[in-house]
Amino acid sequence: MEENKKKQVPLRLNAKLYSELAEWAEDDFRSLNGQIEYLLTECVREHKKSGKNTPKE
Repeated sequence: MEENKKKQVPLRLNAKLYSELAEWAEDDFRSLNGQIEYLLTECVREHKKSGKNTPKE
């Protein structure tokens, strides 16, 4: 998949988590969508760095 292409993904969050993420996004001067994308990107980067993402042969 091209990096610049964005995919839309429906996401359901409970009200408390939504509220907490929205507040965090505001503190970081991001949109809620931007905050979620940032957090997911960081999680994937850490996962790859830990070596847990290497395929087993």
